[in-house]
Amino acid sequence: MKTYLRHFFIFGWQQALSCLFPALVFAMLALSHLFAGVLPRYDFMLIACLLIQAALFYSKIETKDEVLVICIFHLLGLCMELFKVNIGSWSYPEFAYTKFAGVPLYSGFMYASVASYMCQAWRRFDLQMLNWPPHWPVRIAGALIYLNFFTNHFIHDMRYVIGIFVLIIFRKAWVVFHVERRAYRLPVALSFLLIGFFIWLAENVATRFGAWKYAYQHKQWAMVDYQKISSWAFLVVVSYIIVAELKMLKDVIEDKPAVETI
Repeated sequence: MKTYLRHFFIFGWQQALSCLFPALVFAMLALSHLFAGVLPRYDFMLIACLLIQAALFYSKIETKDEVLVICIFHLLGLCMELFKVNIGSWSYPEFAYTKFAGVPLYSGFMYASVASYMCQAWRRFDLQMLNWPPHWPVRIAGALIYLNFFTNHFIHDMRYVIGIFVLIIFRKAWVVFHVERRAYRLPVALSFLLIGFFIWLAENVATRFGAWKYAYQHKQWAMVDYQKISSWAFLVVVSYIIVAELKMLKDVIEDKPAVETI
C-alpha cells in the first residue's frame, strides 16, 4: 500500500513537471494585466511565450526534437485559430500589434503547450504503446478530426461518427507508463478523455484570465460549455497521434522498439 501511495505522489509530481510549459503560460496570463499600461497583453504574451520556449530549450528541459513537435503544433493551432476567429467561434477583443486577421500570434502557443505536455510526459514516464493500431487508420483518424474542426461549420458535425471510429481502432491499445521502473497501464482511449477533461479545466482558467473569449463570455465570464471537453479530447487524439507517430518513426530509425503487440 505504501508503494502505491508513493507512486501516486511521484506520478502527480511528474505530471506537474510535464505541465511546466502550460503552467508558465498561465502564470504569464495572470501577470499580463500588470504590464497592460506598457505593452498590449497579447504582445506581452507572445514575448513571454518565446522566452519560455527558449529557456526550456537552453536549460535542456526540452530537446530539439520536442521543440520541433511544438512548432508543428503551433502552426496547426494558428491555422485553426485564424479560421475559428474569422468564422465567429470566439474572439480576441483586445488590441495588439502582433495580431494577424484578428488572431494574436501568441495563440498558437496554447496548442503548443499541449504538445509540450505530451512530449514531457512521454519522456518522464518512459511511455510505451501496446497494440497500437496500423499506421494508416490512425493517420486517417487524425486527419478526419482536424478537418472536422473546419468542416463542421458547413456540413453536419461528424465528431461522434469519427469518435466511434477512434474507439474501434484503439479498442485494444494500451499506454504503459513507468513510475520508479514499475509499469502501469491505461487504455489509450481513456487517456484521450482524461487529458481532454483536464485541458477543459485549464481552458476555464485561461478564459477567466482573458486569454480569449467565447460569445457567451463577453458580458460576463461563464464556465466553458461542457461540450468543449469532447473538442479538447479530439484535439488530444490528434496531438497523441502526431507525437506517437513521430516517436515511433524515430525509434524505427534508431532500431528501438516503442510499440509492442500482445
